[in-house]
Amino acid sequence: MRILVVHAHPVASSFNASLFRMAVECLSKSGHEVDAIDLYEDGFNPVMSEEERLNYHDLDANRKPVETYVDRLLRAEALVLVYPVWNYGFPAILKGWFDRVFLPGVSFGLVGGKVRPTLHNIGKILVITTYGGSRFRSWLMGDPPRKIANRMLRATVRPGASVTYLAHYEMNLSTYKTRHSFMSRVERALDNI
Repeated sequence: MRILVVHAHPVASSFNASLFRMAVECLSKSGHEVDAIDLYEDGFNPVMSEEERLNYHDLDANRKPVETYVDRLLRAEALVLVYPVWNYGFPAILKGWFDRVFLPGVSFGLVGGKVRPTLHNIGKILVITTYGGSRFRSWLMGDPPRKIANRMLRATVRPGASVTYLAHYEMNLSTYKTRHSFMSRVERALDNI
């Protein structure tokens, strides 16, 4: 299976970066064709320009500024996202990747003014994430990243695609034992992709 793994954390020595490396390694060892993107290492610019916004609905022009990322997304059969949750949301670089790459004609089409999902090449999504706070605090805030994965992303890809959301909460209080336990959960999920 062709799997796109997208990582969004600026610190190469972080636990999050370790999860990214582990995901790439496990999937490769299992025989998958892995395309790994480290958005920070790539120097991805998350800011949509005025020209991009003006061309947003022009299907002949909207992909050009991010064409390589679009091509990689359209080749994928599964999507793995590895990122931290900051301030109850995505890191800006990942939010910008969604804004600039999940374009009309890529992840959705407009038919009679209604949005229709078009990213049907993706049949599985796995989210691997970390939170500084507790699950309860995230729940109180509505846990937007979880909702986006389970609602928006699920609605964008192939109907019936599986979405798995793995979160290590309370990273601020994490221990070797909690991190190791989470890595074991991630490894099992990667084996089942």
